[in-house]
Formats: sequence, structure tokens, C-alpha cells
Amino acid sequence: MEIEILGVPMDLGSSRRGTDMGPSAIRYARLTEALRQIGHTVRDTGNLEVPVAESLDMDHPRLKHIEAIEPTWRRLAERVARTAAAGRAPLVLGGDHSLAVGTVAGLLDAGWDDLGLLWFDAHADFNDSETTPSGNVHGMPVSCIVGQAAPELLAYTRWMRRYLPADRIVMIGLRDVDPGERQRLRASGIAVYTMQQIDEMGIAEVTRRALEHLRTRGARRLYVSFDMDVVDPDVAPGVGTPVVGGLTYRESHLAMEIVAESGLLAGMEVVEVNPIRDVLNRTAELAVALIASAFGKRIL
Repeated sequence: MEIEILGVPMDLGSSRRGTDMGPSAIRYARLTEALRQIGHTVRDTGNLEVPVAESLDMDHPRLKHIEAIEPTWRRLAERVARTAAAGRAPLVLGGDHSLAVGTVAGLLDAGWDDLGLLWFDAHADFNDSETTPSGNVHGMPVSCIVGQAAPELLAYTRWMRRYLPADRIVMIGLRDVDPGERQRLRASGIAVYTMQQIDEMGIAEVTRRALEHLRTRGARRLYVSFDMDVVDPDVAPGVGTPVVGGLTYRESHLAMEIVAESGLLAGMEVVEVNPIRDVLNRTAELAVALIASAFGKRIL
């Protein structure tokens, strides 16, 4: 497989600074070498240019920094669309999770009508400008991706040519859902597996059910959006918004190994690595290990 890496050093969608350094931390953990050792061809295209928060005025308290985030989405979508249309697998390094609007839009623009999205996250990211308790846009990308949001937010996605059908998204690992988004999520058509269901069924069964759900709805290409906060902070301390009670080290790897075995993986993003909060780059090193597992690294 030919993999094209793109960094998105953005922390505009979060109230905690530091995820803009995530792409550098992941690269420092020898990402390219790990992928080449598996046998992939790897091309690193550098970072997308993203403004820093200090250079901006925050004039929209319920959609913080949206005036800078929205053009970043569009530039990211253009880059991802070119990568996907050329037959290369996009590997996007974040950055906060708001960037997913640009990546998914780019994949759809490239003609990936058979796209399925596997969303690993402690949070639902299904708020909008009416339900958000914080105004942080990294809590809203799924609402934008499926086009189910208040008009105030959707006004910033008018450049998107289409939205992803909600039934082609499966969320895994949720354990911190805001009150305002809970009811909207239940009615959305998105399949959800919380940590309670993972505890009951096991991560292998949950991941296989998620993949089967996507297959039965026409997904033939899989994009994995992996927020590192889905992993327990004892294992991955360097994340933007840590929540206790997450996936273990082995559960995380097993999920990615099952993704690799499916043969569906066509691209991936890893987001919310925050080196400021990390310990000896442990979270970035785990991110590299999980990426390698998703792209086919095996024990034997």
C-alpha cells in the first residue's frame, strides 16, 4: 500500500492548547519507519498551514475560532481528495478532532461513495452551536459530517458537496456524552458502542459487529478516525481531553488488528495527541504502534 502522511497542527477546536504539536510528536516516534518495516511505501507531505490561536480574534463564543477552522477544513479536504483520488491511503495526523470534517469531506469528494467511518473516541463529538456546553468545535465534527446540526453551524459546511449517511458511521468507546447531544445521537442513525458494551461483549466482538454493520450498509472502504482519548489515560496520558475508564493497551491493539484483518482499511487519522500533557512521548509512541497494527503489523 502507498500511504501519504499529512499533518494538521491545529488546536483551534479545543480549549486546551497543545494538540497542534501532535503531528511532530507522532513523527518523532518513528512513524514512517514503522510503516516501511511492514512493507508499505510511505510519503510524508508535511503539514497543512494552520493559524495559531494567538493570532486570531475569538468573536463567536458558541463556535470558537470557526472563522479560521472552516478554511482549514476546506484546504484539508482538497489535499485529502487529491491523495485518495490518486489511489494513495491518507494518514492524517492531528491536531484536534475538528479536522475530521475536512478529511471525510475530502474522501467523499474523491468519489468514495462506499465509505464507512469507524470512530474511536471517548466523546460523541455530536454537539452543535445550540447544544455545546463549551463552544469548542472539536466537540462538533460528527454533526457536520452527517449534516445534522443547527443552521448556525451548517452554514460553515455549505462548501461540502455531500454528507456521509449516518448509518455508515460506527462509534466505539464512548463514555463521556454531553446531555444536549445524547438525545440527538440516539435519533441520528449512528451506531454506537459505549464502554459499557465493550465491558460486556469484549472489544473483539464489538469491533467485528461494527465492521459487519458497515459492510451490510454498502461500505467497501474503511476510514478510521482514532481519537487517542478513547484509550485510558493511564496508558495514553497525553491527550486533549482525558477521561478515565477507557480502552486498555491490548484492547486498542486488538481493535486495530481486527481492522487490518478486515481488508477494508483505506485511510486513517489519529488525533488529540497533546505532548504538553504527555509523559516521555508515551502517547505518541502508542499512536504509532496502533497505526502500525491497523496497517497490518502482526505478531507472527
